[in-house]
Amino acid sequence: MITHYTVTGMTCGNCVNHVTEEVAEVQGVTNVHVSLDGGAMAVESEEHIPFDAIIEAVREAGNYSVVEA
Repeated sequence: MITHYTVTGMTCGNCVNHVTEEVAEVQGVTNVHVSLDGGAMAVESEEHIPFDAIIEAVREAGNYSVVEA
């Protein structure tokens, strides 16, 4: 299952790396792809990941926000 999100507040490659690392640590996530251009984020998992878990991971990464795309 792939779920798409939009992350705002990222300004550089380090931002992308921080978001990717934090979201990848969420239980059940098998793959994460984050793009600086437009803030697109695709989260791959075997089962549904609660949006609250994604929000918390993105907040842990830095001063970013996330919405479901």
